[in-house]
Amino acid sequence: MTYRNPAPTVDIIIELIDRPHRPIVLIERLNEPYGWAIPGGFVDYGESVETAAKREALEETGLAIALIEQFHVYSAPNRDPRQHTISIVFLATASGDPQSGDDAKGIDIFDLWQIPKNLCFDHDRILHDYWHYRNYGIRPRLLE
Repeated sequence: MTYRNPAPTVDIIIELIDRPHRPIVLIERLNEPYGWAIPGGFVDYGESVETAAKREALEETGLAIALIEQFHVYSAPNRDPRQHTISIVFLATASGDPQSGDDAKGIDIFDLWQIPKNLCFDHDRILHDYWHYRNYGIRPRLLE
């Protein structure tokens, strides 16, 4: 019997603590689906999600991050058009100038009121939830 399981991924909302308003880092994807995305990627076999988050952030942004907290888990079967994934989203901080790397076409820093419209995956929902959490302390609701 062959089992089909969702693939575990991580996404990291990186706040730059050395800038006013603590803007976040987004990458412009080099590969499909195209658009802007929260840095992140697949968890490697034998790797913890925390280690994956730090690795992916460094590979995609050049930033050594400090993980602050596990924010939420997003698991809708259609969240990634390539395959069913489960994303553990972390909040992190960093200082310095991000540099695009790995599979990033570009990189930029955004205040929360300037987020681009062409976001990949379900990152518009994630950033909407993050905005509510950061501004009002309201955590995302669990969906059934």
